[in-house]
Amino acid sequence: MPSLIGPLCFLVALAAMEAVAYAAHRWIMHGPGWFLHRSHHRPRDGWFEANDLYAVIFALPSIGLIYAGVQLGWGAAYAWAGAGIAAYGAIYFGFHDVVVHRRIAHRYVPRSAYMKRIVQAHRLHHAVETRTGGVSFGFLVAPRPEALKAELAAGERRALRKPRS
Repeated sequence: MPSLIGPLCFLVALAAMEAVAYAAHRWIMHGPGWFLHRSHHRPRDGWFEANDLYAVIFALPSIGLIYAGVQLGWGAAYAWAGAGIAAYGAIYFGFHDVVVHRRIAHRYVPRSAYMKRIVQAHRLHHAVETRTGGVSFGFLVAPRPEALKAELAAGERRALRKPRS
């Protein structure tokens, strides 16, 4: 295998995962998989929530591709693609669980326009507690907050989270 094919497979898989994550979040997690994802839209009791099972589910293709590439002889490209999926999972965990939801205590405050946009878009996603009426289903690519606010305003008002007192 030419030396650039592996890293290219890694980067393509990493980039493609944003589209996969968007589709899974919008049409699976806010669809038939809501029974697990619902816990993520409610206050959490304890360290874990039912939604955390999605991390295990989404890790399976990565593990399978790495195993197939390394142990089953399918070729290094499969292992590189599996590593790209795993890298997306690690980046997602860092941004989503650590930075946005602060599941691990830290002092980081987003200062760049990009990081502020991601955090605000995800918080606007959580403005809705129900399965329907949500906005911003991707994560590393986020629409402008103004567009998301307009979309929320045009949607069903009964789905919006009540303000904290």
